[in-house]
Amino acid sequence: MPELNLAQTLTALQKRVEILEAEADIRRLEARYMFLCDTPCPEFGVENDDQRIEKILALYTEDAVWEGVGEYYDNQFGRVEGKAALCTHFQSFWGKRQDPLLLLNAHYLTSEQIHVHDNGTTADAQWIHMQPWLFSDGKSLLRSSRLNNLFRKVDGVWKIARTRTENVFVAPLQPGWTESFPKVSVLMQD
Repeated sequence: MPELNLAQTLTALQKRVEILEAEADIRRLEARYMFLCDTPCPEFGVENDDQRIEKILALYTEDAVWEGVGEYYDNQFGRVEGKAALCTHFQSFWGKRQDPLLLLNAHYLTSEQIHVHDNGTTADAQWIHMQPWLFSDGKSLLRSSRLNNLFRKVDGVWKIARTRTENVFVAPLQPGWTESFPKVSVLMQD
């Protein structure tokens, strides 16, 4: 009988470790997404916004959904499905496609909750995030959103299956609120 208890204990421990590993993978995945969305992009070797978007799309499932919900985001972001639509959505945020240009954007995540389901193959997670925005026309704002995202394991790798964002607040920032910011990030250079 003690061998059965040991086997049960090992099985329970294995399941707990798998859940902890899934949570850590999902946490890193969401942080990587936010990191790649920062402006200027801190990823070393990303020379243009098309490369940035390619790296972001690699984090998503083929049938992924990106949507803004709630009274503020319904009309601003809407809903897109599939990688081609996600690509077009992300292209509206960076580079020559945007007027005024986005000069600074940094994402701060908090209030994390990750829930792993279906024997470790799907998960949902919630965060609150805040981000300052600075544009080339001198306008700037502070935005906060709630995230309710879905994740799915694809060929053994966690991917984002849905990004859902709901506005908490948008507040204009006073001119001159920041004294300096980088035009190009050198964070990841050797």
